[in-house]
Amino acid sequence: MFIWFLTSHDDVGWLKTIDQYYVGSNNSIQGACVENILDSVIMSLRRDPNRKFVFAEMVFFHRWWERQNPEIQKEVRKLVDAGQLEFVNGGWCMHDEAATHYIDMIDQTTLGHQLIKNQFNKTPRAGWQIDPFGHSAVQAYLLGVELGFDSIHFARIDYQDREKRQEDKSLEVIWQGSRTFGSSSQIFANAFPVHYSPPNGFSFEVNTDFNPVQDDPLLFDFNVEIRVNDFINSAMIQANVTRTNHIMWTMGDDFQYQYAESWFKQMDKLIHYVNKDGRVNALYSTPSMYADAKRAASESWPLKTDDYFPYAISANTYFTGFFTSRPTFKRYIRMLSGYYLAARQIEFLIGRRSAGPNTYSLSDALGIAQHHDAVSGTSRLHTTSDYAKRLAIGASEAEITVSSALPCLIDSKLNGQCATPTMTFSQCQLLNISFCPTTEADIPEGKSLVVVAYNPLGWERIDFVRIPVNDHYLVVKDSMGKIIESQYVELDNATRNMRSFYVEAYIGISPKEAPKYWLFFQASVPPLGWNTYFISKASRKGNSKSVYVSLVDHPKNETIVIGPGNLKLSFSSASGQLKRMFNSKSGIDMPVQQSYHWYASSEEAESSDAYHFRPNASTPQVVSRSVPLKVTRGPLVHEVHQQFNSWVYQIIRVFKDKEHAEVEFTIGPIPTENTVGKEIITRVTTNMSTEKVFYTDSNGRDFLKRVRDYRADWPLAVTQPIAGNYYPINLGIFIEDMKSELSVLVDRATGGSSINDGEIELMLHRRIIKDDTGGLVEPLDELICVNGTCEGLTIRGNYYMSINERGTGSRWRRTTGQEIYSPLLLAFSHENAQNWKSSHLTKATAMDANYSLPLNVALITLQELVDGSVLLRIAHLYEAGEDVEYSSLAKVELKKMFAGKTLKALKETSLSANQDKSEMKRTTWEVEDQNGSDPDPIRGGPVDMSTLIVELGPMEIRTFLLRF
Repeated sequence: MFIWFLTSHDDVGWLKTIDQYYVGSNNSIQGACVENILDSVIMSLRRDPNRKFVFAEMVFFHRWWERQNPEIQKEVRKLVDAGQLEFVNGGWCMHDEAATHYIDMIDQTTLGHQLIKNQFNKTPRAGWQIDPFGHSAVQAYLLGVELGFDSIHFARIDYQDREKRQEDKSLEVIWQGSRTFGSSSQIFANAFPVHYSPPNGFSFEVNTDFNPVQDDPLLFDFNVEIRVNDFINSAMIQANVTRTNHIMWTMGDDFQYQYAESWFKQMDKLIHYVNKDGRVNALYSTPSMYADAKRAASESWPLKTDDYFPYAISANTYFTGFFTSRPTFKRYIRMLSGYYLAARQIEFLIGRRSAGPNTYSLSDALGIAQHHDAVSGTSRLHTTSDYAKRLAIGASEAEITVSSALPCLIDSKLNGQCATPTMTFSQCQLLNISFCPTTEADIPEGKSLVVVAYNPLGWERIDFVRIPVNDHYLVVKDSMGKIIESQYVELDNATRNMRSFYVEAYIGISPKEAPKYWLFFQASVPPLGWNTYFISKASRKGNSKSVYVSLVDHPKNETIVIGPGNLKLSFSSASGQLKRMFNSKSGIDMPVQQSYHWYASSEEAESSDAYHFRPNASTPQVVSRSVPLKVTRGPLVHEVHQQFNSWVYQIIRVFKDKEHAEVEFTIGPIPTENTVGKEIITRVTTNMSTEKVFYTDSNGRDFLKRVRDYRADWPLAVTQPIAGNYYPINLGIFIEDMKSELSVLVDRATGGSSINDGEIELMLHRRIIKDDTGGLVEPLDELICVNGTCEGLTIRGNYYMSINERGTGSRWRRTTGQEIYSPLLLAFSHENAQNWKSSHLTKATAMDANYSLPLNVALITLQELVDGSVLLRIAHLYEAGEDVEYSSLAKVELKKMFAGKTLKALKETSLSANQDKSEMKRTTWEVEDQNGSDPDPIRGGPVDMSTLIVELGPMEIRTFLLRF
């Protein structure tokens, strides 16, 4: 038997923007029009009920669907019901799998699945990730099995891996992506023999040169027999690398079917004549039909665990550069992802408005940004700018939503209900470069700077707030009016320089003179709640016991030690560099060096570009061996400022009551005078004996074991010892020996590795001068321009380091990882403090006053939908066996979680909320050499409506639709 899949792969932006691709403009770059594709395909499907087509990118379909008249919509519904048009994947886009966070993957998939469910009452069955540059374990089990998929299909796997799998017919496997869930996480995974395009000679796009089936005997060049033999020969080649007598051809490519009849006419003829020949049987099909046929064949399949990273197409072409490409864009997406989570919560707490600003625009923009050429950093610069513009518009509308909702939420007289808010708050998206006009401004007479801190986490958090101010004679009071400790730190020159250029570059405003100070204070905020802080001018000038201006230390000793709490960091006064970390609480004392280096990009034909990483040597250049430093100390935070060179600056902070060091880096513009591309890394070096082993996260969820220069599925020929050992990081990376662990967490998607034992390195920034060889035809050289002055991109970000006893670091990684992803949402206003306290709830929680979620559970979605139902997702944060205490069954009490609300109905659903959980049927497969059964994973039981307690086993995510 032979099976066709008809599809067009439609990138949601790449060489052109999403809307240019949809309407077909800017065709001098690439001739592509998705609107034409859908028009043409629907017309062709209506002509013959045997024809089939699959479509994946719902953001394009949504644009098209909204413009169709009721008659066309009715006909399309018939095609869907008849199985002629099948939605595969069904997400807003075909998301990336390396640079995406699992919450973003869920959200964008839910957007598409809800459209399909609402318009067609269908649930996709097949994953269709044909173009992402490598594939994650989380994709297999979470964005596969937990969606109700029974198969996943893709094209891109490592060239060495593909060669071996072709030899032993293991391109198709049972992929078990989760250690925690074992065999219950298995899914049929189909890696294509070559790529997602048709076999040579069988592409029938109207504007390409192809050999049609000429079956009219009255015309010259009659070739039916020739084309049938060509067809069967190609089918036999593929059959030789595929198990069972079912094989698939993916009949389509990027933006194909703009005149669909060009394809369907040829395939109609081939199906007819090939079947008449009788040697093979050809038919139109879909991925779900193909998976059904494979399962019915009663074949045993090889088992695949872990993931498909890293991915290479040749000895020197590793797709590991894109893990870091366009780092500021990656950070913008991650920042807005966390903001969107909090904004939806606030929108739910006051009730979603039917008119006016809401969070949908940000949802749409974030969904688009997960595309495998968006967050990956592999689209053209003008397309990336279009993505960023959409995100900025969505963020602006969400910010208006939050700023107008907060007064309704905290006004004690309104009880969370108001049509028109009496005031609005300001928020500061550029706070990290000190731009926040409300906090910088002089506080009016008789008023205070009111700071409302909202906590989107399900447990109480104690965190540090840092805001720019000009007056150091200020006092900070908590919600009860008690003065709390605060600390001033002078603004550094790196921040001043970034602020003066980037504020105008990003928002078109020429900022005033930079503020003089950062003001730090410690905030304690209840779960799913807020606390209010009042900053006012001191009654008289002079030092207060509660206000501390940081002292600049001028150490004379050989060793400089900082840290106001348990964690101490030691620096060499001679070199200016970190040399030791010591935690007095755990007793871990570890020699640690931290430095910056850069890999020079190879000048060979297969060079570094937006996709690829290929250094010209295995040893990177050291940025500086001697670093000037400045030390500031105070009761809340100690800082070490280090100027590595003119374009690398960092501040290491150690906070009171925190068990980690925060590293704030400022890198750029990367110089290009020698025309050599540079890829900037930070390296943390210890004396730990790690035996080539390190651990990286999978989309911010599971941690996977990595072994340097090794692949579990084939004997690796090491051709690129650096690039071939890089892995994607979204949450963090850690190493361990017999005694201790060193963990590093990140604030955005990036790439990293452990190139030598006892080391961790992260790639933070890249600037490549050579033109791209991966299809973009432009270098990865981001320029920022203001009033005709352009300079290379400067980035700012953070990473976080912690040392722990072996086996205990997961608590820090999981808890701090949540705090990094979901920071406090800060809102500001100038108000009379007494009036405010008398009319507002200064501190409150949406939960029961004495309740919080267990520390091993995260609230990842709380959103009121258009129909008034509420989407709730809660996630267990730990893997089985990851922690002695927290890798256990957790319980969430919904009655206490939603205090003051009456829960009238609850329905558990699939991950994307498009089908009842009880109706999902897991497909089981025969697996080769699987002896016995693995232990059943711990999972929560059904929810009792009388108690409304939700149980979660390790790594379990449960999704509910609620009615209040």
